[in-house]
Amino acid sequence: MQPSIFKSYDIRGRVPEELDMPAARRIGKALAQIYKPKHVLVGRDMRTTSPELEQALIEGLVGAGANVTMIGLCSTPMFNFAVGSAGDTIDLGVMVTASHNPAIYNGFKLVQTNAVPIGQGSGMEELRALATSDEPLLDGTARGTIDADDTVLDRYMRRVTELAQMPQEMPNFHVAIDAGNGMNGLTLPVISRRLGDSRIISLYWELDGSFPHHEANPLKGETLADLRSAVKREHCHFGVAFDGDGDRVGFMDELGVAIPGDIMTALFARELLREHPGEKILFDLRASWSVPEIIAEQGGVPEMCRVGHAHIKRQMRETNAMFAGEMSMHFYFRDLWNCEASDLAMLLLAKIVARENKPLSQIWRPLVRYSHSGEINFHVEDAPQLMKTIEEAYATKQPTAVSHLDGVKMEWKQGASDDWWFNLRASNTEPLLRLNLEARTPEEMEKRKAELTRLIQS
Repeated sequence: MQPSIFKSYDIRGRVPEELDMPAARRIGKALAQIYKPKHVLVGRDMRTTSPELEQALIEGLVGAGANVTMIGLCSTPMFNFAVGSAGDTIDLGVMVTASHNPAIYNGFKLVQTNAVPIGQGSGMEELRALATSDEPLLDGTARGTIDADDTVLDRYMRRVTELAQMPQEMPNFHVAIDAGNGMNGLTLPVISRRLGDSRIISLYWELDGSFPHHEANPLKGETLADLRSAVKREHCHFGVAFDGDGDRVGFMDELGVAIPGDIMTALFARELLREHPGEKILFDLRASWSVPEIIAEQGGVPEMCRVGHAHIKRQMRETNAMFAGEMSMHFYFRDLWNCEASDLAMLLLAKIVARENKPLSQIWRPLVRYSHSGEINFHVEDAPQLMKTIEEAYATKQPTAVSHLDGVKMEWKQGASDDWWFNLRASNTEPLLRLNLEARTPEEMEKRKAELTRLIQS
């Protein structure tokens, strides 16, 4: 078992080269030894290797004395709901999934009571050290038990529809929804009924862990080709695309244009603040300046946060934030234990479009006030040193703000036409340096992007 499969937010690797049944069994035993759980909840996605990894993981847990409740096939939002709604009767939760990764991958997402994630800085290092060590992991003095809970889907659906507060009468939408053969194929037949008599064009709702049509990752533009064709062909009001385990969701307007995740954050924040002004809303530090501006204009309190679900959920708990959104199309809700809920996000968008009674393109485009580069990745040898060098170079240009919340972010904002900002972050898992930048005008953005690209590549 290689330490590299223990990532910042989960465990993930190629099966069986990096993650196999003996490794899963040992991870189960290591979890039991570290956390000493009395009761563990386990769910899995539809990947072809998930049943065997689930079985081996449970063998490790039960052999070490933990009692296990299996909830079977579920999306990650369903899994988090199951753990959160169980309160302190669940000590540990494990979801067998590799999220949006291709079919050859699998892994585990780990949470404690109330769906609090285990990740970098909150237990992953200790687990990695024990699981990859030569230390023998012994069985418990008494074997744990195994039972099953088949009520999670119904309970999750009820809670999501309650939170959405959909109007009794909905327009007859045309909506194309691409599940990517992932876990939302389980939830969509139920939740799409909340769209009234709308015509639903279903793409790839069949659960299939081999992902026969395309990778289930709406962040990649090439995975949206079929959805875009359906939206245009069927004259849809909007399109929706989910990732493999359902914790990420992307949206497309009636013209087939994919809406950036930070702009969707602003749109959802504006909707939630209509009924709950004064609430705190988190946005990740890559987001456009538009996002905090819109939150404040709607009577909310904007607050910047680090990238990554473990960091965001912790900050939501600490600040009692109502909602958070990432550019990577993860949307978090306080009323669901600060966890992602892609199904709820879809219903909220339908509610917005129904009330506004105009094309989605006319709803989201006015929220774009600046020119954003999107995330650009560079392969580099020494990301920390390169970030330091670039920061030193730009420190002489008198930035109005500098942040080290996540990498380095430098801003020049004085109400001038050449205002801009950039953020550089090192990848936690690859030799990559990630660049995001934004300026008031497209010309200034392209100029600064070329300037930084030359610096990084030189």
